[in-house]
Amino acid sequence: MTAPAEEELVVLLSEDGQRIGVAPKASVHGAHTPLHLAFSAYLFDGQGRLLLTRRALDKATFPGVWTNSVCGHPAPGERLVDAVRRRAADELGLRVTGLRLVLPRFAYRAEMDGIVERELCPVLVGRVDEQPRPDPTEVAAAEWLEWPTFVRQVRDGRAISVWCRQQVEQLDRLGPRPEDWPTADVGLLPPALA
Repeated sequence: MTAPAEEELVVLLSEDGQRIGVAPKASVHGAHTPLHLAFSAYLFDGQGRLLLTRRALDKATFPGVWTNSVCGHPAPGERLVDAVRRRAADELGLRVTGLRLVLPRFAYRAEMDGIVERELCPVLVGRVDEQPRPDPTEVAAAEWLEWPTFVRQVRDGRAISVWCRQQVEQLDRLGPRPEDWPTADVGLLPPALA
């Protein structure tokens, strides 16, 4: 299937993370979303603060929801770190350095207003040394928070995306200091990223 150059494609996956095809992003998110490849990234500044973002109010999926720094979908054949850098630049006007994989096999299912997300979603951490310049069609707001403060807020019921809540639970088990989290083995990534 050939898609127009501006149409974003996502990688469709089998339950064990093998690539089984591609589809236009706009066509996969609905009531019966197929499993597909994604990523989440947590970006920290030089002071160790986490960048949180609020999804634009008119996004098709999870509009207006606060979440981690940046999320997205690797394009077919795109390296995971390149996808993170691309989305951070497009959505936030940021250049990301020091990207590290920390949760190679994170997976989740979430639903809001009849739209389902169903993703294998490796989680990375990285560093940014500038203030975000959000694209308003992607990001409605951004804020910086100390990691322990954010974890405490999530535990206390802060409204946050389903995937971010689940990721924070797993990241918190890695230790209290993000800079000390162990780098995961890339061999544990879904086979579609090999």
